[in-house]
Amino acid sequence: MKSLMRLPSLLLVGASLLATLPVAAQLNDGKPDPDYTVPERLDLDYALAYALDNNFTIRQAKERIRQQEGILLEVRSGLIPNVSAGAGYSRNSDDVSSNGRDYAWSVDITARQILYAGGGVTANVRSQQLALEAATLALRAVINDALVDVRIRFFTVLLNREKIKVQEQNTELLQRQLQDVKNRFEAGTVSNFEVLRAEVALANAQPALISARNDYRLGIEELRQALGYVAESEPNVAKVPEFLGTLEFKPTTFDLRSALGAAREQRPDLLRLAKLTAAAEEGIVRSRAGRLPSVSAFGSYDWRRSPISSPRSSLDGWTVGLQSSWDIFDGRATTGRIAQARSFLEQTKLALAEAQLSVDVEVRRAISTFQQATELAEASKKVVEQAEEAVRLANARYAAGTATQLDVLTSQVDLTTARLNQVQAYYSHNVAVASVRNAMGLADEAFPTKELTYP
Repeated sequence: MKSLMRLPSLLLVGASLLATLPVAAQLNDGKPDPDYTVPERLDLDYALAYALDNNFTIRQAKERIRQQEGILLEVRSGLIPNVSAGAGYSRNSDDVSSNGRDYAWSVDITARQILYAGGGVTANVRSQQLALEAATLALRAVINDALVDVRIRFFTVLLNREKIKVQEQNTELLQRQLQDVKNRFEAGTVSNFEVLRAEVALANAQPALISARNDYRLGIEELRQALGYVAESEPNVAKVPEFLGTLEFKPTTFDLRSALGAAREQRPDLLRLAKLTAAAEEGIVRSRAGRLPSVSAFGSYDWRRSPISSPRSSLDGWTVGLQSSWDIFDGRATTGRIAQARSFLEQTKLALAEAQLSVDVEVRRAISTFQQATELAEASKKVVEQAEEAVRLANARYAAGTATQLDVLTSQVDLTTARLNQVQAYYSHNVAVASVRNAMGLADEAFPTKELTYP
C-alpha cells in the first residue's frame, strides 16, 4: 500500500476569487506551518478547499492512516522470508586457553520462512488490512464533519454580517425619525416628550448593534479555527478579509425513507464499524492459531576461523532444515485469548447496531429540523414585505397627523424583528441542508466527485 494520497483539493482554486491565497498541498512533516497571507476576499468554496489541507482534525486522521500503513507493513513481514546476519569475535589469554587458540571469529547469515502457522499470520494481515480500510473510512467521516463545520462557521459569519446590516438600517431609521421629530418640535407641532421618546428609542438600538459587531468578530475567529489557519505575522493578525456570499433560500426536498437508506449505505462511520467487525472475526482466527503447530524453513551459511594450524581451524558451510513448534498445553492461555477475541467481536457488532440506531435518529432529527427551517424561511419572506409596507404607511399617516409617534416606532421595531427573523431563517435553512447531507453520509456539495484513493 502506498502512502496516503493528497486530496486534490485545488480543483476549485482556479474558479475561486482568492487566487492570492495558497493552499498547502501536503503536511509539513513536523516543520512549522507557513504563515499564509490573509486574502482580501474569501468565499465558501475556497474556505472548504483550504480546510481540506489545513484543518488539524483532518491532518491527524491522515496521520492515523499512515500509522496503520506501518502496522500493516509490519505484520506482512511474516509472509516473506526474514534474513538475519550474526557475527562474533573472541580473544583470550594463553593461560585460560585449553586448545591453543587465543582468538576466534565467526559470521553467519540465516534466512527463515514461516510455512504454516495455523492461519494466524494471514489472519493477522487480513485484520490489519481491514483496519487500514477502517482508518480510511474514518478519514472520510472526519472530512465530512470538518467541512460541514466550516460551512456552518462560514454561514455564521454571513449571518452576523447581515445582523449588523439590519441593526444599522434600524439605527438609520431611528435617526431619521429623531431628526423629523426635532424638526416638528422646532415648528411647535409636537412636544418635547416625543423628542425624548425618539432619543430613547435610538439609544436602545445601540446595544443590539454593538452585540452584532462582536458576534461577527467572534464568528470570524471560530471560522479561522475550523479552517486550521494560524496567523503569526503582524499584518495577518488583525487583517479581516471581505467575506463573499449571501444567505440564500433555495427550496429543496429530502425524502425520509431515501435518506435513511442512503445513510446506512454511505455513512463512513457505519462502514468503518463494519470493517472493524470483519477485522474482529479475523482476530478469532488469529487466536485459534495458538492451538495449532507452526512450521518454518530455514537456511544459513557460516564462516568460522581460528588461528591454530588444523584442518578444522577454518569452517565454511551451509545448513538447511525445517523447524516446528507446538504448544500442546499452555495453561489455557490460548483459550483465554479466543474468549477475548469472541467478546471483542460481539462488542463490535453491538457498537455497529447502536451506531445504526443513532444514525437513524440523527437522520430523522435532521429531516425534521430541515422541514421546520424550510417553513420558517418561506414564511419570513412575506413578513418582511408586510413590515416594510407597514413602516411606509405609518410614516405617511404620521406626516398626515393621523398616527402617533408610537405607531411609527412600533412599526420600525416590527420591521427590524422581521428582517432579523428572515436572515436567521435563511441561516437555519442552509445549516439544515448541510446537516441532512452529512447525516446521509454525502460528500460536501463543493466536492461531489471527490473520493479517497491512493496514487
